[in-house]
Amino acid sequence: MRYEELTIEGRNAVMEAYRSGKTIDKLFVLDGCQDGPVRSIIREAKKQDTLLSYVAKERLDQMSETGKHQGVIAYAAAYEYAEVEDMLKLAEEKGEPPFLFLLDNIEDPHNLGAIIRTANLAGAHGVIIPKRRAVGLTATVARTSAGALNYTPVAKVTNLSAVIEELKEKGLWFVCADMGGEVMYSLNLKGPIGLVIGSEGEGVSRLVKERCDFVASIPMKGDIDSLNASVAAGVLAYEIVRQRMS
Repeated sequence: MRYEELTIEGRNAVMEAYRSGKTIDKLFVLDGCQDGPVRSIIREAKKQDTLLSYVAKERLDQMSETGKHQGVIAYAAAYEYAEVEDMLKLAEEKGEPPFLFLLDNIEDPHNLGAIIRTANLAGAHGVIIPKRRAVGLTATVARTSAGALNYTPVAKVTNLSAVIEELKEKGLWFVCADMGGEVMYSLNLKGPIGLVIGSEGEGVSRLVKERCDFVASIPMKGDIDSLNASVAAGVLAYEIVRQRMS
């Protein structure tokens, strides 16, 4: 199976996982913790027959990947990676031209989580990440996505360039974010589109950039030379959203 073990930490993240119907295998709760939000989580756990353990704070601290467990940690049947095909089907079901995010070299889990959150809110049909030199769906990614990971499919592929070529044959075209490109407001970003975002340090790799139809730059007036990758993704995604609505 295409699974990665998933630890969900923090009250909101655990509650959101229950609400979205995710299967929680085990729930660990700080022994003696009786406040409202934790009681609600325990109620959900009992409803769904989750294996429930009350443990000492030291045990939770040891288990925690983020250091911010707020007295609850859940082990979930981890996020199953989607297939790229699932994303195209989702677009078709919604009667919308496909809108995908492709991420090249994103190694920071906070950036990945924030980009998945943006993709969800911008109405994208999925996020494609590479297997190598990139972060997968960890607890930090899940928490930073603020629940979006429960709704936005993520596919993990061996070769981004090859996937771009396959999707071009299905009518998508691709725009990547790069300082050296044309100002995004002058580009036509309508129709079936893939938005390619690279890491702050390296940007989009040369091979992937060569496959893109357009290179878009975000106008910047400040004194530093680049935006955080997740912010760049948000700015470009919402220019695409604006053009789709007009």
